[in-house]
Amino acid sequence: MSNSPLISTSVLKSSSQSRLLLSLLSVLGLVTILSLSACSKKVEKTEDVRPVRALQAVMEGSEIATEFSGEVRPRIESRLGFRVPGKIVARKVDVGTMVKRGQVLMQLDPQDLLLGQAQAKAGLSAAESNRDLAKAELKRYQELREKNFVAQAVLDAKETAYRAAQASFDQAKAGLSNQSNQASYASLVADVDGVVTGIDAEVGQVVAAGSPVVRVAKTGELDVVVGIPEDKINNIRHMSDVKVRMWANQGEVIAAKLRELSPIADPVTRTFTAKVALSPDAKDVRLGMTAMVSFGMKNPQAMVRLPLTALLQEKNVNSVWVVESGAVKLVPVQLGGTAGEDVLIASGLKSGQMIVTAGVNLLKSGQKVKILGVETATDASNPAVVAANASGVAK
Repeated sequence: MSNSPLISTSVLKSSSQSRLLLSLLSVLGLVTILSLSACSKKVEKTEDVRPVRALQAVMEGSEIATEFSGEVRPRIESRLGFRVPGKIVARKVDVGTMVKRGQVLMQLDPQDLLLGQAQAKAGLSAAESNRDLAKAELKRYQELREKNFVAQAVLDAKETAYRAAQASFDQAKAGLSNQSNQASYASLVADVDGVVTGIDAEVGQVVAAGSPVVRVAKTGELDVVVGIPEDKINNIRHMSDVKVRMWANQGEVIAAKLRELSPIADPVTRTFTAKVALSPDAKDVRLGMTAMVSFGMKNPQAMVRLPLTALLQEKNVNSVWVVESGAVKLVPVQLGGTAGEDVLIASGLKSGQMIVTAGVNLLKSGQKVKILGVETATDASNPAVVAANASGVAK
Protein backbone atom coordinates (compact mmCIF):
# COMPACT_ATOMS: atom_id res chain seq x y z
CA MET A 1 0.00 0.00 0.00
CA SER A 2 2.96 2.32 0.61
CA ASN A 3 4.10 1.97 -3.14
CA SER A 4 0.85 3.21 -4.75
CA PRO A 5 1.66 6.90 -4.92
CA LEU A 6 4.94 6.19 -6.65
CA ILE A 7 3.31 4.08 -9.33
CA SER A 8 0.73 6.73 -10.05
CA THR A 9 3.34 9.42 -10.35
CA SER A 10 5.44 7.43 -12.89
CA VAL A 11 2.37 6.63 -14.98
CA LEU A 12 1.42 10.26 -15.14
CA LYS A 13 4.92 11.22 -16.25
CA SER A 14 4.91 8.60 -19.03
CA SER A 15 1.52 9.74 -20.36
CA SER A 16 2.63 13.34 -20.38
CA GLN A 17 5.73 12.52 -22.41
CA SER A 18 3.67 10.59 -24.98
CA ARG A 19 1.37 13.53 -25.59
CA LEU A 20 4.36 15.84 -25.99
CA LEU A 21 5.93 13.48 -28.53
CA LEU A 22 2.73 13.30 -30.57
CA SER A 23 2.46 17.07 -30.62
CA LEU A 24 6.05 17.40 -31.86
CA LEU A 25 5.42 14.87 -34.65
CA SER A 26 2.27 16.71 -35.76
CA VAL A 27 4.11 20.02 -35.94
CA LEU A 28 6.97 18.44 -37.84
CA GLY A 29 4.55 16.89 -40.43
CA LEU A 30 2.79 20.19 -40.97
CA VAL A 31 6.10 21.98 -41.52
CA THR A 32 7.13 19.31 -44.05
CA ILE A 33 3.89 19.66 -46.03
CA LEU A 34 4.18 23.44 -46.11
CA SER A 35 7.78 23.26 -47.29
CA LEU A 36 6.89 20.85 -50.08
CA SER A 37 4.00 23.07 -51.19
CA ALA A 38 6.31 26.07 -51.26
CA CYS A 39 8.82 24.22 -53.46
CA SER A 40 6.27 23.10 -56.13
CA LYS A 41 5.55 25.49 -59.08
CA LYS A 42 2.10 26.55 -60.19
CA VAL A 43 0.83 24.92 -63.50
CA GLU A 44 0.18 27.64 -66.03
CA LYS A 45 -2.88 27.25 -68.28
CA THR A 46 -1.84 27.21 -71.98
CA GLU A 47 -4.14 28.65 -74.63
CA ASP A 48 -5.06 26.46 -77.64
CA VAL A 49 -3.45 27.88 -80.80
CA ARG A 50 -4.56 26.18 -84.00
CA PRO A 51 -2.42 26.25 -87.16
CA VAL A 52 -4.28 27.35 -90.30
CA ARG A 53 -3.66 28.21 -93.93
CA ALA A 54 -4.61 31.71 -95.00
CA LEU A 55 -5.02 33.79 -98.14
CA GLN A 56 -4.69 37.53 -98.54
CA ALA A 57 -7.84 38.97 -100.09
CA VAL A 58 -7.33 40.87 -103.34
CA MET A 59 -10.12 42.81 -105.02
CA GLU A 60 -9.83 42.35 -108.75
CA GLY A 61 -11.90 41.95 -111.88
CA SER A 62 -12.77 38.32 -112.43
CA GLU A 63 -14.53 36.00 -114.77
CA ILE A 64 -17.86 34.53 -113.75
CA ALA A 65 -18.06 30.92 -114.82
CA THR A 66 -20.36 28.02 -114.18
CA GLU A 67 -20.01 24.43 -115.29
CA PHE A 68 -22.49 21.66 -116.06
CA SER A 69 -22.17 18.08 -117.18
CA GLY A 70 -23.83 16.94 -120.39
CA GLU A 71 -23.97 14.28 -123.06
CA VAL A 72 -22.77 14.36 -126.65
CA ARG A 73 -25.69 13.87 -129.04
CA PRO A 74 -26.16 14.24 -132.79
CA ARG A 75 -27.61 17.53 -133.94
CA ILE A 76 -29.84 15.70 -136.44
CA GLU A 77 -31.14 12.20 -135.67
CA SER A 78 -33.83 10.86 -137.99
CA ARG A 79 -36.30 8.12 -137.13
CA LEU A 80 -36.80 6.47 -140.49
CA GLY A 81 -39.83 4.40 -141.41
CA PHE A 82 -41.41 2.83 -144.49
CA ARG A 83 -43.85 4.95 -146.43
CA VAL A 84 -46.04 1.91 -147.09
CA PRO A 85 -47.23 -0.89 -144.80
CA GLY A 86 -45.84 -4.39 -145.12
CA LYS A 87 -43.78 -7.22 -143.67
CA ILE A 88 -40.04 -6.76 -143.15
CA VAL A 89 -38.07 -9.41 -145.02
CA ALA A 90 -34.50 -8.07 -144.77
CA ARG A 91 -32.36 -5.89 -142.49
CA LYS A 92 -29.11 -4.68 -143.99
CA VAL A 93 -27.54 -2.73 -141.10
CA ASP A 94 -26.75 -3.01 -137.39
CA VAL A 95 -26.37 -0.46 -134.63
CA GLY A 96 -23.15 1.45 -135.22
CA THR A 97 -23.04 0.85 -138.98
CA MET A 98 -21.78 3.82 -140.98
CA VAL A 99 -24.12 4.41 -143.91
CA LYS A 100 -24.06 6.56 -147.04
CA ARG A 101 -26.87 8.51 -148.61
CA GLY A 102 -29.06 6.14 -150.70
CA GLN A 103 -27.84 2.98 -148.97
CA VAL A 104 -30.54 0.32 -148.38
CA LEU A 105 -31.31 -0.18 -144.69
CA MET A 106 -34.37 -2.51 -144.69
CA GLN A 107 -36.71 -4.11 -147.19
CA LEU A 108 -40.40 -5.08 -147.20
CA ASP A 109 -42.07 -7.95 -149.01
CA PRO A 110 -42.81 -6.28 -152.39
CA GLN A 111 -45.28 -8.88 -153.74
CA ASP A 112 -48.50 -6.92 -153.07
CA LEU A 113 -46.91 -3.71 -154.28
CA LEU A 114 -45.77 -5.32 -157.52
CA LEU A 115 -49.28 -6.67 -158.14
CA GLY A 116 -50.70 -3.19 -157.64
CA GLN A 117 -48.12 -1.84 -160.08
CA ALA A 118 -49.06 -4.47 -162.68
CA GLN A 119 -52.75 -3.63 -162.24
CA ALA A 120 -52.07 0.07 -162.75
CA LYS A 121 -50.02 -0.71 -165.85
CA ALA A 122 -52.86 -2.75 -167.33
CA GLY A 123 -55.31 0.04 -166.58
CA LEU A 124 -53.02 2.48 -168.40
CA SER A 125 -52.94 0.26 -171.48
CA ALA A 126 -56.75 0.08 -171.54
CA ALA A 127 -57.08 3.85 -171.13
CA GLU A 128 -54.54 4.41 -173.91
CA SER A 129 -56.53 2.18 -176.29
CA ASN A 130 -59.78 3.99 -175.51
CA ARG A 131 -58.12 7.33 -176.05
CA ASP A 132 -56.65 6.29 -179.42
CA LEU A 133 -60.06 4.97 -180.55
CA ALA A 134 -61.81 8.19 -179.48
CA LYS A 135 -59.15 10.22 -181.26
CA ALA A 136 -59.58 8.29 -184.51
CA GLU A 137 -63.37 8.64 -184.42
CA LEU A 138 -63.10 12.35 -183.75
CA LYS A 139 -60.86 12.80 -186.76
CA ARG A 140 -63.25 10.84 -189.01
CA TYR A 141 -66.30 12.80 -187.87
CA GLN A 142 -64.44 16.06 -188.39
CA GLU A 143 -63.93 15.06 -192.06
CA LEU A 144 -67.61 14.11 -192.38
CA ARG A 145 -68.63 17.41 -190.88
CA GLU A 146 -66.54 19.29 -193.42
CA LYS A 147 -68.60 17.54 -196.15
CA ASN A 148 -71.78 18.30 -194.20
CA PHE A 149 -72.60 14.59 -193.87
CA VAL A 150 -73.19 14.80 -190.05
CA ALA A 151 -74.71 17.34 -187.76
CA GLN A 152 -72.61 19.56 -185.51
CA ALA A 153 -74.14 17.93 -182.43
CA VAL A 154 -72.67 14.56 -183.41
CA LEU A 155 -69.23 16.11 -183.82
CA ASP A 156 -69.52 17.76 -180.39
CA ALA A 157 -70.37 14.39 -178.83
CA LYS A 158 -67.24 12.83 -180.39
CA GLU A 159 -65.06 15.68 -179.07
CA THR A 160 -66.47 15.18 -175.60
CA ALA A 161 -65.82 11.43 -175.80
CA TYR A 162 -62.22 12.08 -176.84
CA ARG A 163 -61.59 14.48 -173.97
CA ALA A 164 -63.02 11.95 -171.52
CA ALA A 165 -60.80 9.21 -172.95
CA GLN A 166 -57.77 11.52 -172.67
CA ALA A 167 -58.59 12.28 -169.03
CA SER A 168 -58.96 8.57 -168.28
CA PHE A 169 -55.55 8.00 -169.87
CA ASP A 170 -53.94 10.74 -167.75
CA GLN A 171 -55.54 9.29 -164.63
CA ALA A 172 -54.28 5.80 -165.41
CA LYS A 173 -50.82 7.18 -166.11
CA ALA A 174 -50.71 8.96 -162.75
CA GLY A 175 -51.98 5.80 -161.07
CA LEU A 176 -49.14 3.81 -162.60
CA SER A 177 -46.60 6.36 -161.43
CA ASN A 178 -48.05 6.20 -157.93
CA GLN A 179 -47.95 2.41 -157.86
CA SER A 180 -44.39 2.44 -159.18
CA ASN A 181 -43.40 4.74 -156.32
CA GLN A 182 -45.20 2.51 -153.88
CA ALA A 183 -43.21 -0.45 -155.12
CA SER A 184 -39.95 1.46 -154.70
CA TYR A 185 -40.93 2.31 -151.12
CA ALA A 186 -40.47 -1.35 -150.24
CA SER A 187 -36.76 -0.51 -149.80
CA LEU A 188 -35.88 1.87 -146.95
CA VAL A 189 -32.78 3.93 -147.82
CA ALA A 190 -30.68 6.42 -145.84
CA ASP A 191 -31.31 10.04 -146.75
CA VAL A 192 -28.02 11.35 -145.25
CA ASP A 193 -24.51 10.14 -144.50
CA GLY A 194 -24.50 9.02 -140.89
CA VAL A 195 -24.40 6.24 -138.36
CA VAL A 196 -27.15 3.87 -137.25
CA THR A 197 -27.99 4.62 -133.62
CA GLY A 198 -30.97 2.31 -133.12
CA ILE A 199 -33.04 -0.53 -134.58
CA ASP A 200 -36.74 -0.46 -133.67
CA ALA A 201 -38.07 -3.37 -135.81
CA GLU A 202 -36.84 -6.77 -136.89
CA VAL A 203 -37.28 -9.18 -139.79
CA GLY A 204 -40.74 -10.78 -139.86
CA GLN A 205 -42.47 -7.86 -138.18
CA VAL A 206 -45.43 -6.25 -139.94
CA VAL A 207 -45.20 -2.49 -139.69
CA ALA A 208 -47.60 0.31 -140.51
CA ALA A 209 -46.73 3.14 -142.82
CA GLY A 210 -44.61 5.74 -141.05
CA SER A 211 -43.69 3.57 -138.03
CA PRO A 212 -40.03 4.25 -137.05
CA VAL A 213 -37.84 1.22 -137.69
CA VAL A 214 -34.29 2.65 -137.90
CA ARG A 215 -32.60 5.65 -136.29
CA VAL A 216 -29.80 7.35 -138.20
CA ALA A 217 -27.68 10.21 -136.83
CA LYS A 218 -26.10 12.60 -139.27
CA THR A 219 -22.32 12.70 -138.94
CA GLY A 220 -20.23 15.84 -138.67
CA GLU A 221 -22.59 17.94 -136.54
CA LEU A 222 -22.56 17.24 -132.80
CA ASP A 223 -24.15 18.94 -129.79
CA VAL A 224 -23.63 18.66 -126.06
CA VAL A 225 -27.00 18.63 -124.28
CA VAL A 226 -27.05 19.93 -120.69
CA GLY A 227 -29.75 20.73 -118.15
CA ILE A 228 -29.63 24.30 -116.79
CA PRO A 229 -31.16 24.95 -113.33
CA GLU A 230 -33.78 27.68 -113.23
CA ASP A 231 -31.64 29.92 -110.99
CA LYS A 232 -28.88 29.97 -113.63
CA ILE A 233 -30.99 30.43 -116.74
CA ASN A 234 -30.79 34.24 -116.84
CA ASN A 235 -26.99 34.28 -116.47
CA ILE A 236 -26.49 31.64 -119.16
CA ARG A 237 -28.18 33.85 -121.76
CA HIS A 238 -25.44 36.48 -121.36
CA MET A 239 -22.43 34.14 -121.21
CA SER A 240 -20.80 34.02 -124.62
CA ASP A 241 -17.57 32.25 -123.64
CA VAL A 242 -18.47 28.57 -123.89
CA LYS A 243 -15.88 25.81 -123.55
CA VAL A 244 -16.23 22.04 -123.52
CA ARG A 245 -13.97 19.42 -121.96
CA MET A 246 -14.54 15.74 -122.60
CA TRP A 247 -14.40 13.45 -119.57
CA ALA A 248 -12.24 11.03 -121.60
CA ASN A 249 -9.73 13.82 -122.42
CA GLN A 250 -10.00 16.56 -119.81
CA GLY A 251 -6.79 18.25 -120.89
CA GLU A 252 -8.20 19.37 -124.24
CA VAL A 253 -10.56 22.35 -124.39
CA ILE A 254 -13.01 22.50 -127.32
CA ALA A 255 -14.49 25.80 -128.47
CA ALA A 256 -18.30 25.79 -128.60
CA LYS A 257 -21.31 28.06 -128.68
CA LEU A 258 -24.81 28.01 -127.26
CA ARG A 259 -27.06 27.00 -130.16
CA GLU A 260 -30.42 26.43 -128.51
CA LEU A 261 -31.98 27.10 -125.11
CA SER A 262 -35.39 25.66 -124.36
CA PRO A 263 -37.98 28.19 -123.13
CA ILE A 264 -39.81 25.48 -121.15
CA ALA A 265 -38.46 23.46 -118.22
CA ASP A 266 -38.40 19.69 -118.43
CA PRO A 267 -41.42 18.35 -116.48
CA VAL A 268 -39.32 15.63 -114.82
CA THR A 269 -35.96 17.25 -114.04
CA ARG A 270 -37.28 20.84 -113.84
CA THR A 271 -34.24 22.04 -115.79
CA PHE A 272 -34.01 23.92 -119.08
CA THR A 273 -32.41 21.97 -121.91
CA ALA A 274 -29.48 23.75 -123.56
CA LYS A 275 -27.77 22.53 -126.74
CA VAL A 276 -24.17 23.56 -127.23
CA ALA A 277 -22.74 23.17 -130.72
CA LEU A 278 -19.22 21.76 -130.88
CA SER A 279 -16.58 23.10 -133.22
CA PRO A 280 -16.43 21.16 -136.53
CA ASP A 281 -12.74 20.42 -135.99
CA ALA A 282 -13.32 18.66 -132.65
CA LYS A 283 -11.47 15.35 -132.62
CA ASP A 284 -12.03 12.05 -130.81
CA VAL A 285 -15.60 12.98 -129.88
CA ARG A 286 -18.12 10.14 -129.98
CA LEU A 287 -21.86 10.02 -129.50
CA GLY A 288 -22.90 9.41 -125.91
CA MET A 289 -19.66 10.71 -124.35
CA THR A 290 -19.81 12.70 -121.12
CA ALA A 291 -18.71 16.32 -121.40
CA MET A 292 -18.25 19.27 -119.04
CA VAL A 293 -19.60 22.55 -120.44
CA SER A 294 -18.27 25.79 -118.95
CA PHE A 295 -20.15 29.07 -119.46
CA GLY A 296 -18.20 32.22 -118.63
CA MET A 297 -18.12 35.98 -119.01
CA LYS A 298 -16.07 38.91 -117.74
CA ASN A 299 -17.38 40.48 -114.54
CA PRO A 300 -16.94 44.29 -114.43
CA GLN A 301 -17.32 44.34 -110.64
CA ALA A 302 -14.18 43.75 -108.55
CA MET A 303 -14.51 40.67 -106.36
CA VAL A 304 -12.42 38.46 -104.12
CA ARG A 305 -11.73 34.99 -105.44
CA LEU A 306 -11.51 32.29 -102.78
CA PRO A 307 -11.27 28.51 -102.83
CA LEU A 308 -14.44 26.70 -101.91
CA THR A 309 -12.73 25.34 -98.76
CA ALA A 310 -12.71 28.88 -97.29
CA LEU A 311 -16.50 29.12 -97.27
CA LEU A 312 -18.50 28.25 -94.15
CA GLN A 313 -22.25 27.77 -94.48
CA GLU A 314 -24.45 27.85 -91.40
CA LYS A 315 -28.21 28.39 -91.38
CA ASN A 316 -28.18 29.45 -95.05
CA VAL A 317 -25.62 32.18 -94.28
CA ASN A 318 -22.27 32.22 -96.08
CA SER A 319 -19.30 33.34 -93.98
CA VAL A 320 -15.50 33.24 -93.89
CA TRP A 321 -12.95 33.37 -91.06
CA VAL A 322 -10.87 36.57 -91.04
CA VAL A 323 -7.59 36.62 -89.09
CA GLU A 324 -7.07 39.79 -87.02
CA SER A 325 -4.41 40.21 -84.28
CA GLY A 326 -3.69 36.50 -84.22
CA ALA A 327 -7.35 35.51 -83.71
CA VAL A 328 -10.21 34.69 -86.03
CA LYS A 329 -13.63 36.21 -86.37
CA LEU A 330 -16.56 35.11 -88.52
CA VAL A 331 -17.53 37.58 -91.25
CA PRO A 332 -20.72 37.14 -93.34
CA VAL A 333 -20.16 37.54 -97.09
CA GLN A 334 -22.28 37.83 -100.23
CA LEU A 335 -21.49 35.47 -103.08
CA GLY A 336 -21.15 36.89 -106.57
CA GLY A 337 -20.88 33.65 -108.52
CA THR A 338 -18.40 30.89 -109.22
CA ALA A 339 -15.23 30.61 -111.28
CA GLY A 340 -14.37 26.98 -111.87
CA GLU A 341 -13.96 25.38 -108.43
CA ASP A 342 -13.62 28.78 -106.70
CA VAL A 343 -16.23 31.18 -105.37
CA LEU A 344 -16.40 34.92 -105.96
CA ILE A 345 -17.12 37.17 -102.97
CA ALA A 346 -19.06 40.26 -104.03
CA SER A 347 -19.23 42.01 -100.64
CA GLY A 348 -18.22 41.59 -97.01
CA LEU A 349 -14.43 41.59 -97.43
CA LYS A 350 -11.75 44.21 -97.91
CA SER A 351 -8.55 43.99 -99.87
CA GLY A 352 -5.60 42.87 -97.72
CA GLN A 353 -7.57 40.88 -95.15
CA MET A 354 -6.25 37.44 -94.22
CA ILE A 355 -8.80 34.73 -94.96
CA VAL A 356 -8.57 31.18 -93.59
CA THR A 357 -8.67 28.73 -96.49
CA ALA A 358 -8.68 25.34 -94.74
CA GLY A 359 -10.05 23.84 -91.55
CA VAL A 360 -12.89 26.35 -91.25
CA ASN A 361 -15.19 23.85 -89.54
CA LEU A 362 -12.74 23.40 -86.64
CA LEU A 363 -12.53 27.06 -85.61
CA LYS A 364 -14.52 29.17 -83.18
CA SER A 365 -14.87 32.92 -82.85
CA GLY A 366 -11.95 34.57 -81.02
CA GLN A 367 -9.72 31.50 -81.25
CA LYS A 368 -5.97 32.11 -81.50
CA VAL A 369 -4.44 30.80 -84.71
CA LYS A 370 -1.01 30.39 -86.23
CA ILE A 371 -0.72 30.98 -89.96
CA LEU A 372 1.31 28.23 -91.59
CA GLY A 373 1.50 29.92 -94.97
CA VAL A 374 -0.01 32.78 -96.88
CA GLU A 375 -1.37 31.95 -100.33
CA THR A 376 -1.62 34.24 -103.28
CA ALA A 377 -4.72 34.69 -105.42
CA THR A 378 -3.04 32.61 -108.15
CA ASP A 379 -2.34 29.74 -105.78
CA ALA A 380 -5.89 29.85 -104.47
CA SER A 381 -7.31 29.32 -107.95
CA ASN A 382 -5.17 26.21 -108.42
CA PRO A 383 -7.06 23.12 -107.16
CA ALA A 384 -3.80 21.22 -106.60
CA VAL A 385 -2.45 23.94 -104.26
CA VAL A 386 -5.77 24.12 -102.40
CA ALA A 387 -5.81 20.35 -101.89
CA ALA A 388 -2.20 20.37 -100.65
CA ASN A 389 -2.90 23.19 -98.23
CA ALA A 390 -6.00 21.49 -96.88
CA SER A 391 -4.06 18.30 -96.21
CA GLY A 392 -1.38 20.24 -94.28
CA VAL A 393 -3.73 21.72 -91.70
CA ALA A 394 -3.34 20.18 -88.23
CA LYS A 395 -6.30 18.16 -87.21
